[in-house]
Amino acid sequence: MNLLLTLKLIHVLGAAVLFGTGLGIAFFMLMAHRTRDPATIAQTARTVVKADAFFTASAVLVQPVSGALLAWMIGYPPEESWIVAALALYVMVGLCWLPVVGIQLRLRNIAAEAAEQGAALPGEYFRLFRIWFWLGWPAFAGVIAIFALMLWKPHLW
Repeated sequence: MNLLLTLKLIHVLGAAVLFGTGLGIAFFMLMAHRTRDPATIAQTARTVVKADAFFTASAVLVQPVSGALLAWMIGYPPEESWIVAALALYVMVGLCWLPVVGIQLRLRNIAAEAAEQGAALPGEYFRLFRIWFWLGWPAFAGVIAIFALMLWKPHLW
């Protein structure tokens, strides 16, 4: 029972880190973006990229492992509909997150270059930021849906 509770704690902490880091990153990037100051954006994006590397990437790896171990220990079959739906959503969230990481790197570089040159942010920055912003919505909605599936464990089919 202690191993089961430890796995549950790890899984819940991983979910909290995944959601919380994502929300924090989104907030700080949006606040930096609103300043329109390339130096502020570049510095914020540097920190955001590090947070994604340290926290989000770690949680992304921990979640499926801890989830699979929990399902196995509790006795849920892997073909359980809510598990299949949660995994499909997890993949969808990942497909949103991977380009976001690349976009954050590009936003950081564009802003740093503009700051070094004392120039305004170019149009490419704003185009990429819009893509970054809109990829966040399905990712966050997907994570919330996964939380709901894990809590309610509905029979979907």
